[in-house]
Amino acid sequence: MSNAVTVWEHGRLDARVGPRQVLFGRMYEDAAIELGAFEPGGRVFCIASAGCTAMKLAPQHEVVAVDINPVQLAYAERRFQGDPGYRGRAERIMDFMRFFGPLAGWWPSRVGAFVELDDPPEQMDYWHRELNTWRFRASLDSLFSVAALRSVYSPRLLDFLPRRLGSVMRSRMERCFARHPNRENPYVRSLLLGELSDAPPPPQASKVTLIHADAAGYLETVPPASFDGFTLSNILDGADDTYRQRLFAAIRHAAAPGATTILRSFGDADADSAFNRAADDQAMLWGSVLVCPAVEL
Repeated sequence: MSNAVTVWEHGRLDARVGPRQVLFGRMYEDAAIELGAFEPGGRVFCIASAGCTAMKLAPQHEVVAVDINPVQLAYAERRFQGDPGYRGRAERIMDFMRFFGPLAGWWPSRVGAFVELDDPPEQMDYWHRELNTWRFRASLDSLFSVAALRSVYSPRLLDFLPRRLGSVMRSRMERCFARHPNRENPYVRSLLLGELSDAPPPPQASKVTLIHADAAGYLETVPPASFDGFTLSNILDGADDTYRQRLFAAIRHAAAPGATTILRSFGDADADSAFNRAADDQAMLWGSVLVCPAVEL
């Protein structure tokens, strides 16, 4: 067993010693992936995070939402009860990056016009003509350089990332703009403009079971065949291989026959997998979104 649980146990994105924080005010994960992969009526294990995915699943599933960070878990619980929430540490970092947008020609009016487009070919034309400038590319490369990221992120949250991350992130953005209409994509608005959805929770959110625990540790204790689906966010980003294998064994133990697992990563290690659905995720951030039978882990 790994000595540490996961990097998320620290409750911070940086490596400093201090109180745990609300890391995510919203989740940048397209729950349409989960809704399409899980059969309605099943019991689903979910990483709580900001609560967005659990709320989307709750009307059709029995949801158990687990988080190792008690501060983040309490935040999700408040959102289930109707609290509009606020900007977490991740949103504040993105706000800082957007502050410098005008220096790269990303004026709010220009970005706002892009967000309102609903035709992918037109979006790509606008992108290359107005936004993907040399100043933007240079700025993104600087903001996503190792030196810059180390000032706000723990080394364990950086070691797995691909090299030349600025270029990689531009490619992921273009993948999204070329496939999904901006106007219908809430993640484009949140990531490019910083506007967070204020949609109220569904009534079923009050029935979500909240558990403060490490994912692997919790799943090891439940009866066999307890869950029909698992959505794990990107909890393995920054985890060692020992923890990865421990988590996969715990999932196989807890999986009902035919159970499906969804696992996201900012890294590119699984980008070529036949199970990768990252191009379908409107949030545009992910290197891989693996949707596979639990027995295949």
